[in-house]
Amino acid sequence: MSDAPIAATAPKPGVRIDLWLWAARFFKTRSLAKQAIETGKVEVGGQRAKASRALHVGDALVIVRGEERFEITVRGLSDKRSSAPVAQALYEESIESRERRANERATRAAERAGYRAPETKPDKRARRLIRALGDIDAL
Repeated sequence: MSDAPIAATAPKPGVRIDLWLWAARFFKTRSLAKQAIETGKVEVGGQRAKASRALHVGDALVIVRGEERFEITVRGLSDKRSSAPVAQALYEESIESRERRANERATRAAERAGYRAPETKPDKRARRLIRALGDIDAL
């Protein structure tokens, strides 16, 4: 037998991922964060995560929220929700991710800018023109 003491490795401190996403202000409620995790919209290190997974400093996350995709690295742990500047200090977003989100946001804004809903209902003449234009597409 060896007389060397058995070194017990203490587990790294971690926070549940759903709790951290709520504290970092990615989702308004913890249940929304849990739902996003369960539907596969959150990945940790390229793998789908469970809501109870412990998150550690240095983990890489991909978060899809609506039409936005965040690629972040965890810089701090917190299980309490606080002000936005404190929450933003918990993570660091990659430059590529930030630029991609800005480009996609600009594209969506440009697509919306081309269409303007009519202010009133179309009158009889306008309805006839709309029907006539619709017939052109049928050809």
